[in-house]
Amino acid sequence: MSYAKPLLAILFALASSDALLGDELRVSAMDLSSITQGWGDPGINTSVGKKPLTIAGTTFPFGVGTHAVSTLNLDLKGGASRFTSQVGVDDETDGQGSIEFKLIGDSRELWTSGLMKGKEKAKPVDVDLTGVRKLTMLVTDGGDGVIADHADWAMAAIRYSGAKPEPLVIDEPAVILTPKAPPQPRINGAKVVGVRPGNPFLFAIPATGTRPMTYHATGLPTGLILDSATGIITGSTAATGRHDVTVTVSNSLGMASRTLRIMVGDMLALTPPMGWNSWNCFANTVTEHHVLDAADDLVKSGLRDHGWTYINIDDCWMPKNSDPDATMHGPERDAAGKINSNPRFPDMKRMTDHIHALGLKAGIYSSPGPTTCGECVASYKHEKQDAERWAEWGFDYLKYDWCSYSQVEKGSGRDYFKKPYALMGGMLKAQKRDIVFSLCQYGMENVGEWGASVNGNSWRTTLDIYDNWGKLLSIGFNQAEFAQFTGPGHWNDPDMLVVGWVGWGSNLHPTHLTPNEQYSHVSLWCLLSAPLLLGCDLAKLDDFTLNLLTNDEVLAVNQDPLGHGAHRVLKRADQEIYTKLLEDGSLAIGLFNLYEDEETVSIHWSDLGLTGSQQVRDLWRQHDLGLLPDGLSARVPRHGCVLVTVTPSRK
Repeated sequence: MSYAKPLLAILFALASSDALLGDELRVSAMDLSSITQGWGDPGINTSVGKKPLTIAGTTFPFGVGTHAVSTLNLDLKGGASRFTSQVGVDDETDGQGSIEFKLIGDSRELWTSGLMKGKEKAKPVDVDLTGVRKLTMLVTDGGDGVIADHADWAMAAIRYSGAKPEPLVIDEPAVILTPKAPPQPRINGAKVVGVRPGNPFLFAIPATGTRPMTYHATGLPTGLILDSATGIITGSTAATGRHDVTVTVSNSLGMASRTLRIMVGDMLALTPPMGWNSWNCFANTVTEHHVLDAADDLVKSGLRDHGWTYINIDDCWMPKNSDPDATMHGPERDAAGKINSNPRFPDMKRMTDHIHALGLKAGIYSSPGPTTCGECVASYKHEKQDAERWAEWGFDYLKYDWCSYSQVEKGSGRDYFKKPYALMGGMLKAQKRDIVFSLCQYGMENVGEWGASVNGNSWRTTLDIYDNWGKLLSIGFNQAEFAQFTGPGHWNDPDMLVVGWVGWGSNLHPTHLTPNEQYSHVSLWCLLSAPLLLGCDLAKLDDFTLNLLTNDEVLAVNQDPLGHGAHRVLKRADQEIYTKLLEDGSLAIGLFNLYEDEETVSIHWSDLGLTGSQQVRDLWRQHDLGLLPDGLSARVPRHGCVLVTVTPSRK
């Protein structure tokens, strides 16, 4: 006799009753807003794709559908006795996906599923929780990335007595680690910049200190001039080669000097671009007003003085005549076939002139298909006209997003994916203006292997990022394999920084990343030599966010002229360590704690091929830790990091 059908009937009957069954609490009946996960929203009694919870052909009436990397912390109030569930990869992946489920109780692993793959039968979970106060329900990616990692905690329930368990919201103080910049002059930002011969040059010397300041430069190539009051270098030069320019900044309290290397040749973006992009804040509501305000705020906040340079418009600056909003309407192109802006952007040239007058650079967005991701008109079959238009308007950067290309051009393989980017890359290079080319095609066909060959300066390696720990884990800590493709003029791009106030067009909110997660976010992007593009509202920068973005020693790791990507030298389930060689011979090291509680993270110098004592400096605190003989060991907070440089002892 088969008991399967009667059992399922009982389960469905239970699913229709109240969520609380005496002393049993279904996890799906809790407030699950504190879950962090790598994609989508948690499914309440559904899969993450909002379908019935189904594992290897068996459908379950209740539970939680999530996506690796996923974390839910629960306060058990000390009265829980048992956790039960049926776990596995949801059938909606068609057999794809590989994940591991874990239960962590008070910093101790209570149970693990081992690696599970699609179509594998659900594994039962029955774990004793006696005495456990904090329970973490964790889903990892199985070590091979997060594609199709749809995870089901089917039938998840907690038996308890006394106070009812509830989600544990981490209330972490926003501790400011970095001391304020001194009032004496200090020069920051990139130490090397590239320009093509004869094209317009623009560079604002980033410097902090009490204003007013006076700027001076010796050794500028012929054709370039410095405004001594603003520190902005402009002009054009035909003098190819390397020019070592001595830059000096002075105020009433002192003077600072350093060398700026200007490379006149064929390479742009010799360090990763730093700036702001409109999407994660204003999305499809963006206007000229938003962009001009962002430019002004970048200067007023002091971010420009630390090397933040680009003001980039993302999607929806162009016409979309199908939109109900008339401010999106207008002629798509002029008589010559050049693209037009919509009425929200009445005068692009005037806007870029304002941005350039501040010493900043302007970026724009399009797609190789007929429409953008937001269904606005894009560049398909008008690549030459659009490149000319952007140069005419004065743009310095193009983000070129794959959306809709595959709807009009069919194919497969590397040549297919390269074709539209090679076409636009050639058009941009033909302009008498330097336009940094950012390929946004989500890492398809191993873009790092060919992005530079189509004149790309950066390329997305991943899908879009959002402001939660699960997404940060699934994106940021899966970049190590791309390090070999990073170098001056070509950068792996794991998407924008999700700090500050974000919201994607409406309902702006402070990032859902905790303060320590934000320290990890910025540290990792700097180690990876990733482009640093803010997506937040620059008018809402609080003291913590501003401090996070203006630590010049941390930013120097990102902007190091050697341009190396970080190598992962240790990977465990709960810890990762990255190293990055810097131009001066020192080594930047990031110690990351991915665990749900504070942990000690350690590295021996011998593991890094180092011998002898090393001078260690904490970059976030800008504080010397002294000469350490054997290695580094640090207490690292939950989801936090320690970022240091090490330099051999000089006896």
